[in-house]
Amino acid sequence: MSKIDIKHLTVDYTEKKKSFTALKDVSFSIEAGEFVSIIGSSGCGKSTLLSILEGINTPTDGQILIDGEPIKGTGADRGVVFQHYSLFPWMTARKNVAFGIKQVNKEANRSERLKIADEFLDKVGLAQFKNKYPSQLSGGMQQRVAIARALAMDTDILLMDEPFGAIDAKNRTILQELLLKLWEGDGSKERKTVVFVTHDIDESILLSDKIVMMTTNPGRVYREITVPFDRPRNRSELVQTTEYNTFRNKLLAMFYSDIADKIGEEVML
Repeated sequence: MSKIDIKHLTVDYTEKKKSFTALKDVSFSIEAGEFVSIIGSSGCGKSTLLSILEGINTPTDGQILIDGEPIKGTGADRGVVFQHYSLFPWMTARKNVAFGIKQVNKEANRSERLKIADEFLDKVGLAQFKNKYPSQLSGGMQQRVAIARALAMDTDILLMDEPFGAIDAKNRTILQELLLKLWEGDGSKERKTVVFVTHDIDESILLSDKIVMMTTNPGRVYREITVPFDRPRNRSELVQTTEYNTFRNKLLAMFYSDIADKIGEEVML
């Protein structure tokens, strides 16, 4: 049994008396400990799919199963990292992380929560900034706090909605490497199951075991592609190989063929 089973998922919306379909008959599975990226152009329903996985939206048809059970709202088995940090501005970095821990671990007392928060802030390189407020941190540092909070919650599943999309190129690379390091761990614990939404093909190759490419209008699964490179991955070495560039070009061709097809359809209309 897969960790996550997405079965014939369809999502319809009505806006200003007009109906449209965001997702149509989407089906795929994710194994426990697998890192899966969902990629596609704007409007393909990536974030809609993630919102249903979070439990904050419901599908029009179909269902998502986690460990064989249908999703019934939000749950302590899922941590979320958004694109825009989503930190509480009146809390320090330390208290932001501790707050997340409190939501999933009611038995831990305050000192235990703060100790765990300190441990994870140290893992993301922010131990010396634990008493700073979000307004006193750069965008990249704020996202590190958000990642620390999600990992400190110790959920089975980690949902990430373009978490590095608002970060400059240098810090994006740093955060990608950090996420991989934390996800891979030291082998003493099972890896989290990660569902990662992105527009970035290079990012999806570096991070993922599997890439789910979506098409638009309505959002459908276009291809499921296994990333053929062994872990751990060294970015600087990998990008220089013929195999990487061949695989990347294959993904780009898929991505842009979908866009070209949609442009062609619109022109014909």
